Amino acid sequence: MEDVDMEDWVKNQDALSTAVVLDVLDAIGLRRQAILNLAPRTLPGPTVGRAKTLQWVDLTQDDPNTYELELRAVDSIIAHDLVVCATAGSRRAGIWGELLTTAAMRRGAAGIVTDGAVRDLARMEAMGFPVFARDLSPYDSMNRQKVVGFDVAVEIDGVAIAPGDVIIADRDGVAVVPQSVERQVLPAALDKIRAENGFRDAVRGGMSLSEAYRRFRVL
Repeated sequence: MEDVDMEDWVKNQDALSTAVVLDVLDAIGLRRQAILNLAPRTLPGPTVGRAKTLQWVDLTQDDPNTYELELRAVDSIIAHDLVVCATAGSRRAGIWGELLTTAAMRRGAAGIVTDGAVRDLARMEAMGFPVFARDLSPYDSMNRQKVVGFDVAVEIDGVAIAPGDVIIADRDGVAVVPQSVERQVLPAALDKIRAENGFRDAVRGGMSLSEAYRRFRVL
């Protein structure tokens, strides 16, 4: 097993894709690691980071402390954290926007992934902050949604995400790589990318699809 850390993932992020990473996860028996339909709202990716998890709930009454845990969570971000906001698909508010982005970028955040909604999209795009979100909403989260826990295990669309898991997001979706397998996944993903490059070149050079598959064993 190779010695792999987050710097290795970041160094190779431009070569990676959710599709290749998910192929590798499939091969080792982890077949439900994709979060679908989280559109890239600013940059198309790929974006890689460690899951900084926030669990959100809808509010049914006014709460003067709506922002309390949200602020603490953002203040605890470290370099290469990728914020993962689990909302159970709520569209009640834009839970992430320009001001949180300003603070998160100052602390080295890699981006945000959420099954909820975001706002201030044009400003976040101008800031170059990767945002992958299911919905948009101009509403503020005050008295609508709040963080009830951070750095906790969360779930989006049936996919479990633990704090520190490696997240890869691009135009195809989001892949979740558990920490327990990240050291074998990255080298295998890079090997598959090299094989795919060889396959592509061979087919462009006239080799049949069947022969290319026999040689490179990728598709």
